[in-house]
Amino acid sequence: MERPDAERQFRTGRDAGSFLPGGGPRTLRAMTDTTTLLIVALFLLIASSVLVGELFSQLGQAALVGQLLVGVILGPTLLAPYLGLTQLSSELSGLQFLATFFILLMSGLAVSPEQIWKTGLPAALLGLAVFLGPFFGGIGVVRLLYPHLPLDTALFIALTISITALPVLGVMLREFGLTTTRFGTFLLNGSVINELAAVTAFAILLRLPAHTSSGQEWIVGTEAVVTVGLFLVSVLAVHMTLRSLRTVRIWDRFVERFRATWHSREAGFALLMVMGLGAALYSQYLGLTFLVGAFYAGLLVTPESAGPREHRNISLVFDAITWGFFIPLFFALVGFGMNLRTLDTSVAALVAFSILSLYALGSKVLAGGGVARLLGWSGPESLCAGYLLTSRGAVELAMAVILLQDGIFNTELFTIVAGVGLVTTFISPIGARRYVSDIGATRRAPETENRPPPLSLWLPPEAEEDPADG
Repeated sequence: MERPDAERQFRTGRDAGSFLPGGGPRTLRAMTDTTTLLIVALFLLIASSVLVGELFSQLGQAALVGQLLVGVILGPTLLAPYLGLTQLSSELSGLQFLATFFILLMSGLAVSPEQIWKTGLPAALLGLAVFLGPFFGGIGVVRLLYPHLPLDTALFIALTISITALPVLGVMLREFGLTTTRFGTFLLNGSVINELAAVTAFAILLRLPAHTSSGQEWIVGTEAVVTVGLFLVSVLAVHMTLRSLRTVRIWDRFVERFRATWHSREAGFALLMVMGLGAALYSQYLGLTFLVGAFYAGLLVTPESAGPREHRNISLVFDAITWGFFIPLFFALVGFGMNLRTLDTSVAALVAFSILSLYALGSKVLAGGGVARLLGWSGPESLCAGYLLTSRGAVELAMAVILLQDGIFNTELFTIVAGVGLVTTFISPIGARRYVSDIGATRRAPETENRPPPLSLWLPPEAEEDPADG
């Protein structure tokens, strides 16, 4: 598979040589044209994504469904050929990288070691079941659909369709008024385990070479596991060090002195970016992708390690930037990268897309609903949980973007994986809505244990009521 050339993307018919320095007025004019094109592209993507995303939210759907569709409409599937667009420019590719980084950091910030420890065995069982079941079953389905596909590519496809989108699940639970209930907390905590397992598996798979000598598989596999383990231990050690420092009195004095003498605004947010980029750089050095580092960097900034007030202040800034700019841009760019024409011209691709969509939906409902039934939930409660857990659209799409850039996915496979996420996320609230009213009083009761929902700070902001209106 050929890797896309980022430097030759998003062509508009102009000579690339005119962008080189030393061209006098012609160079300035070309640079101005390039800047204008970038601003126009951002205007179209952001404005359309925000408006269409809000429309879909009003209709009871996740905003990302509308944002993905904006990219699909503006992309090669519909309008791009008539607008003279081919693929993303290097400038938009750079912004996509930043958007991917922020999406993954946001997902990681919803997780903390303390939260994982308090999740409990039932939620851990749910999280592992809704990942491992669809993942291992998905390997077989992909191999049947693509018998000649390299094994590592088949593993990545199965992985990307086996992840529950934690932010999307949180949004739907809030829409149904279930976020702080026992029902909602249980699903959110299970989804945390699901994402952690998926990102860790992704890191291990990335360390495995496409081809290994006979008899070397165990050695290579062990090396991959040890490398990922080293990274996780390093991140956990930093987290525990930060948490331990908060119990030392001299550290509190240092923090107070730092606040009094440091005059730069939003220093906490800047430190978050430094830690996130540092973790991403460390994961790249170990042969993992920046995705893993960005996700696990969130463990370094928790209320326990940073302090409740500092954590809240950082979250407010991060919340505004991510939800207001990077999230709609990311999903629109993912939609732009899809090309549904590849499904229209290939019967095999269309069949694969249909089967994988049905499998992705059914396997999550079966795994999630099955665990709920084993725990004594009623039939409607189990089905509601199963449908909610089919939501996708964050970490797995970030993985798909990276796999496309690395040449592991081609446009057809990327379109299928993103399309599966689009279909299942669209169906998820529709399937769950009919069973929400059947959730019993026990599951609707507020969560009384010290296990707050992990997305309490990372849901899209709600409109606050004006006190004057009261």
